[in-house]
Amino acid sequence: MKTSVINMKADGQDPLQSQETSFSSKAADTVTSCIQAEVSEMCTKEFVHRRFPFTKWLPQYNFSTLVQDVLAGLTVSLTLIPQSIAYAEVAGLQPQYGLYASFMSCFVYIFLGSCKDITIGPTAIMGIMTNPFVVENDNPDFAVLLCFLMGCVIVLVGLLRLGFLVEFISLPVIAGFISAAAITIASSQLKSLLGIKGSGNDFLESWENLFNNIQNTQPGDVTLGVCTIILLLIGRKMKDFAGSRQNSSAVRRFLGKTMWIISISRNSIVVIIGMLLAYILESKGFKPFKITGEVEDGFPPFGLPPFTTVSHNQTLNFEDMASKFGTSLLSVPFISILETIAIAKSFSKGKAVDASQELFALGFSNIMSSFVRSFPLAGSFSRTAVNNASGVKTPLGGLMTGAMVLMALGLLTSTFAYIPKATLAGVIISAVIFMVEYEMVPLLWRTKRIDLIPMAVTFIACLGIGLDYGMLLGIGVNLMFILYSSARPKVQVRNLTIEAQEVLLVIPEQGLVFPAAEYIRDAVFRSCLMTESNVIVVIEGTNVHHIDFTVAQNMAMLVDDLEIKNQKIIFWNWKHSAEVVCRGIDAKLSKYFYYEGNMESLLQGLTAERGHNGTGDSTNETNSTSLVTEPSV
Repeated sequence: MKTSVINMKADGQDPLQSQETSFSSKAADTVTSCIQAEVSEMCTKEFVHRRFPFTKWLPQYNFSTLVQDVLAGLTVSLTLIPQSIAYAEVAGLQPQYGLYASFMSCFVYIFLGSCKDITIGPTAIMGIMTNPFVVENDNPDFAVLLCFLMGCVIVLVGLLRLGFLVEFISLPVIAGFISAAAITIASSQLKSLLGIKGSGNDFLESWENLFNNIQNTQPGDVTLGVCTIILLLIGRKMKDFAGSRQNSSAVRRFLGKTMWIISISRNSIVVIIGMLLAYILESKGFKPFKITGEVEDGFPPFGLPPFTTVSHNQTLNFEDMASKFGTSLLSVPFISILETIAIAKSFSKGKAVDASQELFALGFSNIMSSFVRSFPLAGSFSRTAVNNASGVKTPLGGLMTGAMVLMALGLLTSTFAYIPKATLAGVIISAVIFMVEYEMVPLLWRTKRIDLIPMAVTFIACLGIGLDYGMLLGIGVNLMFILYSSARPKVQVRNLTIEAQEVLLVIPEQGLVFPAAEYIRDAVFRSCLMTESNVIVVIEGTNVHHIDFTVAQNMAMLVDDLEIKNQKIIFWNWKHSAEVVCRGIDAKLSKYFYYEGNMESLLQGLTAERGHNGTGDSTNETNSTSLVTEPSV
């Protein structure tokens, strides 16, 4: 007995034919409606609120909120200024470039940012990924152009809504990359920490340089660097100790608040101490530390990014400069997106994150910052945490942060010349050592051990061949696992006796795509070879939501193979879209598709078609479930 769908075929009403003929017109209508919706949406109040989030919170803004934002912005600046100077060192740039990279994004995010806590600016990872282009070409113009091009790529990703591509980077790969980046950054600072000469900021180059020059270690730099790290680690713990005094007496709460302020401004404190110490000792004729040296005064020039430059006495045009970046034009933006979106989700507190809007904010922050000589930017987890803990209410807190950076540029740049390199190295090392995600290893071991493979591959490759290629290799390994799972899907095969009829029931557990086509066909046919010709093969397609041409072609070949054996095959409860694909190959395949609700009805319908009466009401499973599949990854 056929279902209503089959009966409608007999009456000349074929819904599948109607679906097939109207598919192209529906697709065209869908595209047209999407374009019309996008255009009409731009004229709505909701679109303005979404693309310019400040229009939502600005009308309700008040003096109390302003005070909290100003205090939070001031607090963040105490962390941002020393960190930006240190990260400029990581990027191979002079200290003022760190400040150049720190203020414009604060202003841009006020207008485009949708998360009140996020701070966009220089980060250690962006610094280390920028470093090779600055060092190899001995020219900061490459960092500025990379910032501009990176911003353009991110905005394009936002416009095309391609942010989902970041989801192809799994957490184990991210953990391996971040851990390797942290170790690479820390290794690159060893020469400054020990006061030795040398070049190279890759992991292997840094350690090779250390072993070659270890005999030239300077006691003054080592002492200052180690003391800086110890003070920063103590300051980090003071924040936790301060939080435990919230329910104590007024005096203890005051002491706790004081320790919290000291903790979040610890980077500024150690930089000021190191700078004063170097200045005082040098004024008395002692030079125990290597210092930053001459720093350019004043604000950066405002203008277009450099599209031509001179490198090693050779004039390079835009095409020459862009070709130097290679795959970094894609990897650096996507890592920046990864950092920023992850931070946004961490501090969203249950609210939905508008990823597209965050991409616009990040992209335009980089584009506008490149006009003031910035290197690439991303969201900063440490500064975002400080912003959140300071009680910021809106993105307007960035106004105070940016103003403080500009004040430092206008008044303090001449003093940066006395910042010891060992102090900056200590600031960087104490920040990145906590980025190593060692806790991920036991977690993966307890949950899914095979995920340790892409993490280990990413980690080792990033240390050995560089962060860019290491990340790509890790993603490639992870995608291989995904493709293997698609090519070797799990398939249940059961031998049943229903209504006195032997049935071979085949149940694919997921959608079928072309890599699995041959495998599914062979698995079913091998099972059929072990059965009699009177056994009906039923392929149940409830879990198969889509198939492609290759799968349909192999299903047609399977039908032909079983017809040679005089064995009946049925495609039971497949999606109608799958039948349409199969009919496109051979219209006769339609007669093999059935849509009965249960197996008894299916077999009764088949019996009626052959002119036989079915007997028996029970279902008996003669063999236990077996998996005809290779081990799934």
